[in-house]
Amino acid sequence: MDIREVTSVADIILTGVAEKPDAEMLVIGDERITWAEMRDRAGQVANALRASGVGPQERIAYIDKNGAEYFELAFGCSLANSVTVAVNWRLAPPEMVYIVNDAQAKVLVIHEEFAEQLAAFEADLTHTETILVIGDHDNHGSYAEWRDAQSPDCEITPPGGGDVSMQLYTSGTTGLPKGAQLTNDNFKTLFQIVEWQMDDDSVNMAVMPLFHIAGSGWALFGMGCGARTIMTREFDPVAALQLIESESITHAIFVPAILQFFLMVPSDGVDLSSIELIVYGASPITQDVLVKAMEMFGCQFMQVYGLTETTGAVTQLDPEDHDPGGPREHLLRSAGKPIASVELKIVDTDTGATLPDGEVGEVWIRSLQNMKGYWNMPEETASSMPGDGWFRSGDAAYMEDGFLYIHDRVKDMIISGGENVYPAEVENALMAHEGIADVAVIGVPDDKWGEVGKALVIPVPDGGVTGDEILAFAKERLAGFKCPKTVEFVEAIPRNPSGKILKRELRDPYWLGRDRKVN
Repeated sequence: MDIREVTSVADIILTGVAEKPDAEMLVIGDERITWAEMRDRAGQVANALRASGVGPQERIAYIDKNGAEYFELAFGCSLANSVTVAVNWRLAPPEMVYIVNDAQAKVLVIHEEFAEQLAAFEADLTHTETILVIGDHDNHGSYAEWRDAQSPDCEITPPGGGDVSMQLYTSGTTGLPKGAQLTNDNFKTLFQIVEWQMDDDSVNMAVMPLFHIAGSGWALFGMGCGARTIMTREFDPVAALQLIESESITHAIFVPAILQFFLMVPSDGVDLSSIELIVYGASPITQDVLVKAMEMFGCQFMQVYGLTETTGAVTQLDPEDHDPGGPREHLLRSAGKPIASVELKIVDTDTGATLPDGEVGEVWIRSLQNMKGYWNMPEETASSMPGDGWFRSGDAAYMEDGFLYIHDRVKDMIISGGENVYPAEVENALMAHEGIADVAVIGVPDDKWGEVGKALVIPVPDGGVTGDEILAFAKERLAGFKCPKTVEFVEAIPRNPSGKILKRELRDPYWLGRDRKVN
């Protein structure tokens, strides 16, 4: 299957079914779905969307763990030129409903496992006209029945290259999530230029959550190459290792935290020889974890760096640059070189000047993979996309001999186990506690998750609030991965004249002795 023929998500299923309709396309649990079966389901979904009043470029929302239904919706939406919005299922109900409402989703598809969350936010939905449940629900219709009431034969609405195919939400520095609009042209470019060595004979593992570009984007890329996709509903390191052996998996993408989990579980007797390439990224990795993972799997490793807003990878550290103990060992700290057609520059955030090799500044990216913009956020879009095709990453780094080295973050974002956490959002939630006078949230090193949040709290005098109370308060309002893991009471929080918290001053004591301010 020629990946260069793919100009939209719909092309993936149309090309696959034309070339090998009866071959297995997707395996999840006990379910094995052929290309023809997926094409029929996608056609039914396209017809059902139209019957539900969803028109071209209108949004539908999906809340579930990894499942075949996501791809039915993704392909069905593409056939109808509608837009999928996969919502992070780990969010708290107020966060879920904000995204569904912000996207103005006419249809919400949600798994019965999240019935409690649905009950908590359903009354606050503003645009949703149809709620469909994967499984059983007393008050809402069945997704399967909604789909199966339609014919698989559907009219295809031709998509435009600039039309949005997928809207993925990334947390905002103001505390509000931002919908990154990824277009058909964004995906076409990604499919054309990345070299992840997959073809018709490949078996691709997809265990990353589908609301991440590393989940949905990676899986769709493999499908676009004709690979058979092996997916798990949730990640389990022992089960994943067994799947590598039983399904003869050849390709996978993992965040560093997952590689670390693999190193913590028994693998003796598990045949991992089928693996050809492991791609890793989304958060920094320690050299110790990387080298041990390379020894464990005995295959080629490739690092990538990118963002949701860039449709994923824009740099790549090739397998030949993974040389522990050799003359190129220093490259293990690098995120690699820009992939084909991607331009990078390091910019002084004060002067706007492009910096020479070795000097740290903000990473700016120019690529046809750059998003269309943030949905209904013109000011955020203008700030992040200053013109002439450039996107401001918010990451601080330097270049050396064409290689990118991530140094720190211009933004205050915390990356915990591959999940992006913005302190402003957490601070906003915590400030609702009557016992907190002021709070700053910073990222501190953590051996398991890379870094985790720490809340530095000025308590209300004589309020008597405890750290445990603050952590419990956070868990009621935020997804678990966003909640600080520890609380420390302080007398003052340093701020600049404009009132901005001096996060670096707060972070530095916890990162003493480390080369980088990321872990």
